[in-house]
This record gives sequence, structure tokens and C-alpha cells, in this order.
Amino acid sequence: MKKLNIIALLVLTISFSCKESPKTTDPVSTEDNTENLEETKNYPAALQAVFEAHGGFDLWKDQKTLVYSMADTGGMETSTTDLRTRKDRIDSPVFSMGYNGENVWLKDEKKKYEGDPVFYHNLMFYFYAMPFVLGDNGINYGETTDLVFEGKHYPGLSISYDSGVGTSPKDEYFIHYDPETKRMAWLGYTVTYRSGEKSDNVKWIRYNDWMSVNDLILPKSLTWHAYEGRDIKEAKSTVEFENVSLSESAKPSSFYAIPEGGEVVEGKKM
Repeated sequence: MKKLNIIALLVLTISFSCKESPKTTDPVSTEDNTENLEETKNYPAALQAVFEAHGGFDLWKDQKTLVYSMADTGGMETSTTDLRTRKDRIDSPVFSMGYNGENVWLKDEKKKYEGDPVFYHNLMFYFYAMPFVLGDNGINYGETTDLVFEGKHYPGLSISYDSGVGTSPKDEYFIHYDPETKRMAWLGYTVTYRSGEKSDNVKWIRYNDWMSVNDLILPKSLTWHAYEGRDIKEAKSTVEFENVSLSESAKPSSFYAIPEGGEVVEGKKM
């Protein structure tokens, strides 16, 4: 199995759906660090069990900054996210990009970056921070049939979003968990970022490689699989994460600000 680099991941995800990849549920960003997190704890029992199997949602809410690195053809990309405001920043040897709470920006003085920063800046964060991002506000939980892989049944929940939440509120997720350990096992997702139309093309990521970070269980790697509907096929590509850290301290707003040489960017159209 080959290791998937960042650019290949972007191409892979776009080609899967003629739009762009996963539901980057970009929840409404707020300056006060609490409003992206559900306060009522009114989760389905199954999701609450998954949270607990990963260290607990209360412990997750104590964290303010997530940092991780992943390999790309231009070198290591380091992604930093404020877990409350969802401001973010990606730094690589080739470019930097981020979200300052109002605008997506890109610093690419050599004009090497060919993707869509509006789509990409938090793309991997929402994959990586599963299952905890499913505790965000504006989420609706429903039933879904078990996912079956290699004869084993994985129960799950469907996830949809309130109108106006994020850049792609018509996207859907399907989270499936191991019935014995309760840890997340699979994520299904649709993509509507550019078209704005609902899709029934569900792509699948396997979550079966974990690490402990500040007593929370987070992915060490993610593996995309080939599929035919809900029939999961062979593994296709894997993204590995390094230098992962969580902190109960937030970085200053200046860290996410548009740097000298950076510029505000708009999302690309089909």
C-alpha cells in the first residue's frame, strides 16, 4: 500500500466525486472559544459511548490547540488548529495558508500551490479530529444500517447539518464503530462543496490505527478504501500523522493572522 501525499489526496478526493473531498463541516467560527462545542451533551447513547472510548468529550473540550504534521511532495506540512474558534494555519516549505476567523489566506510567493485553499485549509482537520468534531453545534444525528467489512458488522449513525452550517451543509457523514471496543472504525462521507447539490456517492475511510495524545485516542493514520456503494473493497491509500500534540493553551490570534506576503483568497468554481 502506498503512502498518500497531500496533493495526491486532494486529487483523489476530487476525482471521486467531481467536486471536492470530505465534508469539511466548517462550523460557524466565533471569537469566544466555546461556541463550536455542544454544551447540552444531548448526544445519542451510541455516540456518547464512542466519545468515551476515545477518552471522553469533556477531556476534548479542555483542549484548545491541535498540531500535527503529514508528509507531502514538497516536504512536511504542519497544521495548527484552534479547537474553539477553528482558526487554522498550515505551514510547508513551499507555502503557508490559513483561516484567521474571517478570511482564508494564502502565502505562496513562488506560486507553487495549485489547489483551492478555501477547500483545503481545514480539509484534513475534520478527518483527523473524528469523532470529536461530531460534537459540534448544528449537527443532526440519525440511524443508518450496519456497515459490513470482512464479515464483521459495524453499527453506526448518520450525520447531517443544519442549513447554513459550514461551507457544505448538504454533505453527510456516516460514522461506524467497533461493537466491542466502541472505537470509531469507519467514516463515510459525501461531497457537495462546489455543486451545492446532495450526493449519494459515499466514500469510505478506515480508522484502525490509533495513538494516545493527552489521554485522548487520535488517529495515527487514515486509510481510504475502494468501494461499490457500501461494499468496501481493498485499501487504496494511507495518510500518516506525525508530531501530534494537544494543548490546553491557545495560540495568540496573531499566529493565525495573514502574514506579510499573504493574501485573501476566494474558493474556486467548477
